[in-house]
Parts: sequence; structure tokens; C-alpha cells
Amino acid sequence: MLTIYGCLRSRASRNVWLAHEAGLEFKHVPVIQAYRLADPDAPDAPLNTRSPEFRAVNPNGQIPSLVDGALVLHESLAINLYLARTYGGTLGPADAAEDGLMGMWSFWAATGFEPHSIEILYNRVGKPPAERDAAKAEAAIAALRSLMAVLDQALVATGHLVGGRFTVADINVAEVVRYALPAPELFTGARHVQAWITACHARPAFRQMMAARDLEAA
Repeated sequence: MLTIYGCLRSRASRNVWLAHEAGLEFKHVPVIQAYRLADPDAPDAPLNTRSPEFRAVNPNGQIPSLVDGALVLHESLAINLYLARTYGGTLGPADAAEDGLMGMWSFWAATGFEPHSIEILYNRVGKPPAERDAAKAEAAIAALRSLMAVLDQALVATGHLVGGRFTVADINVAEVVRYALPAPELFTGARHVQAWITACHARPAFRQMMAARDLEAA
């Protein structure tokens, strides 16, 4: 059985969403980030990214991780691309061209979009009010405007990123764009992005993942 390590208030959310979309049976081990604990090394501390048991799975001490038989994978987007190719049916690529496009959009999201969208999340809602930096949020919004236009144009033809259907590319990019939702002004004028993210979040597999996420300790 597949095992996904990582709490859902982390990038493991991407992997659990895809696993639900693909109808996969898997074991979920909710490893929490060590920085969220007062004493992650305490004897009664929950399983966390500094726990020896988890470090034996991922010596980097980061979540998520995937174990599939003898294969151990780290990095959320790599995990999703593997799951989609191996078990995902139409979520994965039909040919080498689609495989390349799915990788392209995933890396575009990770390297171009996420560094800014995460700043919006942190500085609009994630951090305590006294620790938020409005200037950082505004700078991130400004940096994302051109990328939002690129994404909006990519969705014009079919409402999806690859192959005219819902795929791992939509999951990987939507989970990065989700971080920018606390800046609704960024979505003004990007009507295709608005329709796409709404449709992504209406999917039963996403809702199943988020319902479990909401039950986790904040």
C-alpha cells in the first residue's frame, strides 16, 4: 500500500488530493512540522519532521514523503507527477508531449508563482496580525500580476492546462494558486483563473482532502 507522510496543513495536501482523485488506497501518516511544536524532541511530542522515525524515511526532515514498495520519494510535485503517471489514468500524461507539459506547469508554479503566493498567504492570513508585513504582501501581488495573466491565457481554450481535461497539472498549479486567494484583487480581470480555481475546489476529491485538513490542529 502507498504511504503518504505529512500533515494536510502542508504540501502533502497536494498528494492526498491527487490520491483521492485517482481512487487510490493509501495510508496517511500525519507528520507535523517541527517548528510548530514547542519541543519537538520531547518524549511525548507527536511524530514530526525531527522525529527519528520520520528522519529514517526522509533524512531531509521535510514533508511530504511517499513510500511505494521499495520506492521512497520526496518533494510534493515530484510525488504527484509519479502518482499520476503510474496510477492516475487520465490524470497523467497520454504521451511524452503531455508529460513534458505537466512537468512544465508544475515547475512554473513551484519556481515562479509559489515564492510570491506564499508571501501573500503568510502576510495576509497565516501569521499573527502583529507579525504580518503588508509591504511584502503588496510586493508579492505586484510580482504575480504578469504570471496571473499568463495562467489566465493558458486556460482560455479548454479551462484546463494540459490535454483539455483535468490532470495533475491542474492539481499542482491550483494548490500553489490557492495560497494567493487572500488577495482577491489579484484575481480581478482573470476570469478564466477564477472559473478554473472554483471548479478545482468544487471537486469531491478536493473537498474530501480539505474536510480532513480542517480536522487537524491549527
